[in-house]
Amino acid sequence: MECNEPVTPAVIKRFEKLSPRQREVLGLIALGLSNREIAGRLFVTVHAVNYHVSAIYQKLEVANRTEAAVLYLKMENRQTVRNGELED
Repeated sequence: MECNEPVTPAVIKRFEKLSPRQREVLGLIALGLSNREIAGRLFVTVHAVNYHVSAIYQKLEVANRTEAAVLYLKMENRQTVRNGELED
């Protein structure tokens, strides 16, 4: 996904696969927190955060934190494409 592409319905479906906890972790990733910082904030182990991050990458079909964070921010400010038209 390119940074300037709008969010498509397929991307929305991938995002909807995330659990509430995974969405919470993703939001903290988007804020720039490390896995250790996320673990401290959520009162879980770093291992648990690593597990969530791996699941997030798989479900969103992204390769790294930056791609995941960009997708999260796009979802927060999303414009969807339906039949070639942008919708808010």
